[in-house]
Amino acid sequence: MIIYDSALKIFYSTLINDDLFFSGFSTKSQGDARSIEPIFRFFKENNVEFKKLVTLEQIHSVNVEEYTAMDNESFTKIEETDGIVTRKSNTVITARTGDCCPIIFVDKENKIIGVSHQGWRGSLKRMAQKMVERMVKMGAKVESIKVAIGPTIGECCYDVSDDRYYQFLEEFNGYSEKIFHFRNGKRHLNLALLNYLLLRDVGIDIKNIDHFPFCTKCDTKRFFSFRRDRKKEDYGEMFSFIVYS
Repeated sequence: MIIYDSALKIFYSTLINDDLFFSGFSTKSQGDARSIEPIFRFFKENNVEFKKLVTLEQIHSVNVEEYTAMDNESFTKIEETDGIVTRKSNTVITARTGDCCPIIFVDKENKIIGVSHQGWRGSLKRMAQKMVERMVKMGAKVESIKVAIGPTIGECCYDVSDDRYYQFLEEFNGYSEKIFHFRNGKRHLNLALLNYLLLRDVGIDIKNIDHFPFCTKCDTKRFFSFRRDRKKEDYGEMFSFIVYS
């Protein structure tokens, strides 16, 4: 279940958070995550201790990096990647989104965590499945992986061009009736549902997937949205994170 924490002003999955694992999806309340300062401030103000904060450059790729560094720096930015996995404790791994689909992963038994950013390009190239594959290579068990799909632009607001529709149709012909619908003469894509189906196809159990019920573009009070705000001065991005102790 996805729950809103009114004290922290974040959403989180009850599948993931417990005494050892802490994760969440930020809201406008934390500020624009395109800058690192609001992310550091969130953890400091809420007395969340960690040794390292890792962010991603994010280039709409399907590159997945395993974080293993042993340096003493408090912050690292990984270049040219949109997914990160790690075994390291007290290491906050993050992704940023402003309509794209953020996904948080965890195998609690094997203490492997991950977070990824997938817009339409990453989803088309099956980023969610590549994250699972990378975790399994590290020793995770598919049946043990729990996943939370975070705040994403909804089908209600995500109309796509004919060219993009045919790209998806070629890759996901079996999904087309589920992930596309006509609204006001335009094709609309359900990005979160596509990623849910991708996760199911690699064996993630239904009971191990939480998904977000709101649209980032519709929910003007709580979320930034690239499509809604890109021409305004207050455009920003949220951050998604996971860490364990």
